[in-house]
Amino acid sequence: MPDIRLGFAMCGSFCTFDRALAAMKECRSLGYDILPILSPAARTTDTRFGRAADWILQIEAICGKPPICDLVGAEPIGPKHMTDILLVAPCTGNTLGKLANGITDNAVTLAVKSHLRGRRPVVLAVSTNDALSGSAKNIGTLLNTRNYYFVPMGQDDPIAKPTSLVADFHQIPQTLAQALEGKQIQPLLFEKK
Repeated sequence: MPDIRLGFAMCGSFCTFDRALAAMKECRSLGYDILPILSPAARTTDTRFGRAADWILQIEAICGKPPICDLVGAEPIGPKHMTDILLVAPCTGNTLGKLANGITDNAVTLAVKSHLRGRRPVVLAVSTNDALSGSAKNIGTLLNTRNYYFVPMGQDDPIAKPTSLVADFHQIPQTLAQALEGKQIQPLLFEKK
């Protein structure tokens, strides 16, 4: 994918950060020019999965540039055509709700809004424990909204977490390629094996 500018936004589903960075590396190896974008939680929260500062260092090493972390940095993404496609991976239930309801109060949500000004594709890699409960209506809204595409997703633990869905981060490159052609990759839902 030479000459494709990919906005790669990350939100606070910290248990999937290792998968997100693996996908980021793969996209970089495919030739994408990556513009990293972080939500406030992704930028500042230290968890049992790692320290925020360490994640940022890895992101900068992969992308060769610092992430956009504020509204001022995110606002020009659309007007300056800084991205051809924008990926939110991981996309939390909180972010799904904000996108479905037009709330743009952080770098990720404003980046999406700004990017959509040019009617360019946005790809969401869902990772939320309430996807089949509280966030289900927001997923439904975005599935029916032009220029939104989803990375295939499935239940990660149907017994212990029956309403949780997580995207298959390995399918991010294929999903991006399809979205650039205006197509939703199929099947959208998969059963974890």
